[in-house]
Amino acid sequence: MDYLKSATDWLKQLLEAGVALLALAVVIQVIFGSAAPFLPGDVVGNIVAVTAQLGSQGLVGLVAIWVLVHVFNRK
Repeated sequence: MDYLKSATDWLKQLLEAGVALLALAVVIQVIFGSAAPFLPGDVVGNIVAVTAQLGSQGLVGLVAIWVLVHVFNRK
């Protein structure tokens, strides 16, 4: 049981670090524009595309957004 707790704690920390890096990439792209040489691609454009794709899926998109919000807000 201790292994499972350790693994879930590690995954939570990894998810939090990923969200922090994503937020940092968005801020950097807003400041420097989409031509920032140290960002691999259009981060804001990708987020907008994923959001539009989820929105066009109807109920499945709403469920996916609900799951993402639940994962990010869970402490």
